[in-house]
Amino acid sequence: HLEQHDIFVLVQKRSMQKDYCPGRLDPTPGGVVGFGETYMDNAIRELKEEMGIDTAMGNPLKNELTRLFSFPFQDRHVRVWGDFYECVYRGTLRDLKIQVEEVDSIERMSLQDLKEMISKSPETFMPDACYAMKLYIQRSLDISVDRKLLKGYSSSDLDAYGLRPKPKAIFFDCDDCLYFDGWITAKHITAKIEQWCVNHGLKPGQAYQLYKEYGTAIRGLLAEGYLQDDQEAIDGFLRDVHDIPIAKLLKPDENLRKLLLRIDPSIPKYVFTASVREHAERCLKALGIDDLFVDIIDCKRCKLETKHSLFSFQVAMEVAQIENPEECLFLDDSTKNLQAARSVGWRGVLVGLKARDDGKPLSSEHAELEISRIHEFERVLPDLLVAS
Repeated sequence: HLEQHDIFVLVQKRSMQKDYCPGRLDPTPGGVVGFGETYMDNAIRELKEEMGIDTAMGNPLKNELTRLFSFPFQDRHVRVWGDFYECVYRGTLRDLKIQVEEVDSIERMSLQDLKEMISKSPETFMPDACYAMKLYIQRSLDISVDRKLLKGYSSSDLDAYGLRPKPKAIFFDCDDCLYFDGWITAKHITAKIEQWCVNHGLKPGQAYQLYKEYGTAIRGLLAEGYLQDDQEAIDGFLRDVHDIPIAKLLKPDENLRKLLLRIDPSIPKYVFTASVREHAERCLKALGIDDLFVDIIDCKRCKLETKHSLFSFQVAMEVAQIENPEECLFLDDSTKNLQAARSVGWRGVLVGLKARDDGKPLSSEHAELEISRIHEFERVLPDLLVAS
């Protein structure tokens, strides 16, 4: 995979004689498909006419032309349904033969420079070409990081490709996501729950059965009448089972702190956890990142519903004041939680590629991206980071 500064694009400057957008820059030469002409035929013809680039079968330079996607575009001047092709040109700038009626000049520009110029000065480009290049840059990045095309999202259909909305919030799971300690902390909590249940008259192993049947042990305890349904009793249970030496189990993670600080500051960060707020606060403090999140959405805020319930995701969106679920980015180690996230329209990232129970490889068909540790955020989501 080549980095964006290693990829170069031939950018036309449109003729000043053109009626529409004279003198504008255009990195996507093309034209209107003629009657009886295919999109591919048109792309081959326009490249040959405007720039002298031969992409027909058997061309001597072995230039390559590949269809990438189709896209709709509309502004107050034009309405377009276009096919986007990537042409690999193997000649030199001297070999180019511009069509003077259409093109004034051609410049070679790195994809990185082109991306920055489109961002800073979009008015210097053809509007449809500007949009198409944003799609191309997005698709190129997605291919490089193995992002899956999942049905239901704006960027999932290559036959009607669209730009992915920028997240309005990022929701991080806490345990085994923001940190990974070989499930030691999780095992401590599981043991505490088992101990509490046995101490209150339940049989060994019954806590796990309640968890399997009701989604969480506390929901099972309440439903079966083992725990009194009042706030004092509930708070006491949650306090007891999370009474573990977090300060000894977790250590400050300077690399994680640096990563979180590099995330675009206009995107608020939340902790979305199935545990109780006080436990998450202790974890964040131990990791040295407790000052980097807007809020914590915990089990009590979700009225003890399971994290993978529709209600819990609705609560999280209300807290973050977001209406469009596709603007929510969610990182979690639970495939069940990621499945629920996708069902409500959130975008998901699986963090952790090994299952806790048997150590087998873990994957999620409902996550667009999969990483082994949270520190790989930078590799798969570089577009959400600011320069360090």
